[in-house]
Amino acid sequence: MCLYEDGTELTEEYFRSIPDNTELVLLTPGQTWQGYVSDINQLLNSFYKQQDDIVEAAQKLLSDEQQGPKRRKILVDLIQSLNENILAETRDEDGQWFEGIEPRFKNKSSYMKYNCESRIRGYMREVESYASTLGPKEQAEYKQIAEIMWNELKSMKFNGCYFDRREEETRRLCTSEGWFSCQGPFDADDCLAKHSINPYSNRESRILFSTWNLDHRIEKKRTIVPALAQAVKEQNGRQVNWEYFYQLLFTLENLKLVHIACHKKTSHNLCCDPAMIYTKRALKKAK
Repeated sequence: MCLYEDGTELTEEYFRSIPDNTELVLLTPGQTWQGYVSDINQLLNSFYKQQDDIVEAAQKLLSDEQQGPKRRKILVDLIQSLNENILAETRDEDGQWFEGIEPRFKNKSSYMKYNCESRIRGYMREVESYASTLGPKEQAEYKQIAEIMWNELKSMKFNGCYFDRREEETRRLCTSEGWFSCQGPFDADDCLAKHSINPYSNRESRILFSTWNLDHRIEKKRTIVPALAQAVKEQNGRQVNWEYFYQLLFTLENLKLVHIACHKKTSHNLCCDPAMIYTKRALKKAK
């Protein structure tokens, strides 16, 4: 005999101390119980074993015009989830996923990689456009740094690996099946709501994923780019540490993938590290 809630086995002494109306499970020899998690596992297993039957039953329920909006939403989400084709990669395997996508993309991973590259390219364009706010002398130096960053991004293929499920685990933000988890707001270590999404699963999830943000903890527009420009203005013979700014702008050193509900648009009040803005040049040895 054990507790229904968590599977704790009852001794005679413990049985005397449990509260009234506690739910118990009586097991026969060889049976095990891990708590209500076991019920959930059985439910999920039955979904996958009888997937087609459940989809058909849900569709029949949807045809009933008397279904309330909440129940219709649950049924639609259920049908969509059970019809997912997560492991499919090519157009032939999952044509619906590619609706609205240019023919040049032959598989899901290449499109998702391009999706990430586009975001990073957009960040780079914002860096470049800031040059217009500087004077001629500073502008030339700023553009030179921006060109170095551009070449570095190009060599790294614009970090498209972050969204590519075929990449090595250490380089991607998703599982090998394509599941992404929200990393929480900029000022939190985790997402309390446990948001997750698999844009590889179906067309709707792919579109919804576009609302997720690669958010800069230290803000790009308000902090990093102005700090870079200021560093160029005040360098006074020093060398601007472009690699530090590069990491803040384009890498997971400062980027967090967040669900739109966890994307706080208020000021982050985080600054660049003053000790990292310039590099220390090695002194030339006297002949």
